[in-house]
Amino acid sequence: MISAAQGGAARARANPGCRGLSVTDIPFGQGSGNVFADMGFPPAEAAELTVKSALITTIGDTIKARKLTQREAARLCGTDQPTLSKVLRGRMESVTIDRLAAWLTALGRTVEIRVRPYDRRTTIGGLVVTP
Repeated sequence: MISAAQGGAARARANPGCRGLSVTDIPFGQGSGNVFADMGFPPAEAAELTVKSALITTIGDTIKARKLTQREAARLCGTDQPTLSKVLRGRMESVTIDRLAAWLTALGRTVEIRVRPYDRRTTIGGLVVTP
């Protein structure tokens, strides 16, 4: 009789797309909760990328909810469709947080920026998005 783990390994070996690996062969660990920090980005950059990612997701959700085409959404945002498409596919290096916020307001969303009071116990602040 073949165990479930052995059966999975046998299927993985039979499937060349898996390169002979099964889930049990791949090491993994507990994540920090921030994929960008887990990938090795410095804390400040990881926070910025997390905020951009959340804003981009909200832009995509808004476009879908409003049933806009990318061309229509790009026109409203004051950009071109290829740029919007690139950003929606995760190419974050070409946009800033303030540009993403401007796109959201152009799409009819209200963007709030709130600065929390100073806390002596915190040596460095952070960026947080709550959609």
